[in-house]
Amino acid sequence: MKKGYLILLIALCSVNIFAQTKDEKIKTLKIAFITEKLNLSKTEAQKFWPIYNAYEKQNNDLRNEMKMQRKEDIKLEDLSETEANDLLNDMLKSNDKRCHLYNQYVNDLKPIITAKKIIILRKAEDDFRRKLFEEYKKRHREEKK
Repeated sequence: MKKGYLILLIALCSVNIFAQTKDEKIKTLKIAFITEKLNLSKTEAQKFWPIYNAYEKQNNDLRNEMKMQRKEDIKLEDLSETEANDLLNDMLKSNDKRCHLYNQYVNDLKPIITAKKIIILRKAEDDFRRKLFEEYKKRHREEKK
């Protein structure tokens, strides 16, 4: 029965991919990949995806905030020690926020899925990221030919 749902999900995702932007396509593929790896029950999936999506949004917002901090035009040569300390403290606060966000996310998932599935989720995300990067490199090499 679970395989039937998975096949249906992949089929729907495949049809949907043609009408989506690249970011939406990647997100759809990621959802299908994680769903397959975690083998979530219907009840688990209903509780899991809202938490996962909220975490992804908060994490992306935090990543963008950190990116903006790095992009500010700072001339390192002209930076005073006080300014450097302030900048360093901001960086530490951002890292603390990221760590706290992840810890809260894991704690939110614990009552919904097993610890083993949380670890599988982490590996699945890493595997998906790796596959995505490999696909990018492959396409980039093909474009150069």
